[in-house]
Amino acid sequence: MRRRSPTPPEKALLLIGTLFSDDASFVKAQQVLEETFGEIIMESPVIPWNFSEHYKQELGEPIYRKFLFFKNLIDQDQLASIKLKTFEIENNLSIDGKRTINIDPGYLTLAKLVLATTKDYSHRLYLGQGVYAEVTLIYNKEGRFVPLPNTYRDFQDERYQKTFLMARMLLYALLGR
Repeated sequence: MRRRSPTPPEKALLLIGTLFSDDASFVKAQQVLEETFGEIIMESPVIPWNFSEHYKQELGEPIYRKFLFFKNLIDQDQLASIKLKTFEIENNLSIDGKRTINIDPGYLTLAKLVLATTKDYSHRLYLGQGVYAEVTLIYNKEGRFVPLPNTYRDFQDERYQKTFLMARMLLYALLGR
């Protein structure tokens, strides 16, 4: 009988979603993120973010979204420690106890986009260290990222979809395919 053993997953493209209202806060955060995680290989356009009132009191308004993608591919099991590091960065950039930027890490594989969160829910898997993972989008045979029932509304936006498809092509090249 042949012995079976698990195979390691492919490396993933680290992505960080940011929400901010002040350009200077974003620039500071981007510099720290690059110092922490390495070279940024792709950035999304700045997208106005009006999907919720949730962050307005803390971040101010108008709020903008921008995604950053990093050249150094990561092991998928690094997501929890990356989330904890982004908390530290948010805290260091806070003013009077209020965040100036929201930093949400995740990763992209050829099959899916996964986000890290500290909030438990039925569709999230515990990674350890108080961090959960959520499959947010899956890549289908038609060449699109498809939302799931609990996918955040903004991640269903066509502008995000274009960004993630471009990032997937980049990942494909970085994996040497």
